[in-house]
Amino acid sequence: MRRFLKRFLTPPLALIAALLVLLEETLIAWLQRLMASLARLPWVAAIEARAARLPPYPAMILFLLPAAILFPIKLAALWMITQGHFLLGAAIIFAGKVVGTAFAARVYKVLHPTLATLGWFVRAEAWVFAWRDWLYAFVRALPAWQAAAAMIHRLRRLLARPGWVSRRFAAMRRRYRRSA
Repeated sequence: MRRFLKRFLTPPLALIAALLVLLEETLIAWLQRLMASLARLPWVAAIEARAARLPPYPAMILFLLPAAILFPIKLAALWMITQGHFLLGAAIIFAGKVVGTAFAARVYKVLHPTLATLGWFVRAEAWVFAWRDWLYAFVRALPAWQAAAAMIHRLRRLLARPGWVSRRFAAMRRRYRRSA
């Protein structure tokens, strides 16, 4: 029975994990660029400079602040889902994840030199990143991930060809006009 469940559940769970890894990698890259452009604003740069001068434990409080603020919002979204407002609740959770990831990544980048003075933080950071790297390597080794990555690569190559999209739309319009 256990082997049957593993064989039955592994493909959809692997696909979900692969999609989540791909989404997270894409979001992090995009959000880092967005937050870096926001950091060029004078008032944001001043706040970041002041935060970078904080002592280690106040910096840790600031580092945990985005998660602490978003936790009740995510709980409220879960409550909305249980009350039958699935789309709104899911949208709030997704938006919270995106906003939280953006702010947490930027705060981490700004406060990392200060937080790295705490020995326990360095050990916890090394453990978290080692676990993340192992999980990413596991997901990337899955056949579902490799197939999805190959498909995305082919799609990107296809879309990068000049005029490809406009020719496809023109062909679809011609077919539509002939059938109408």
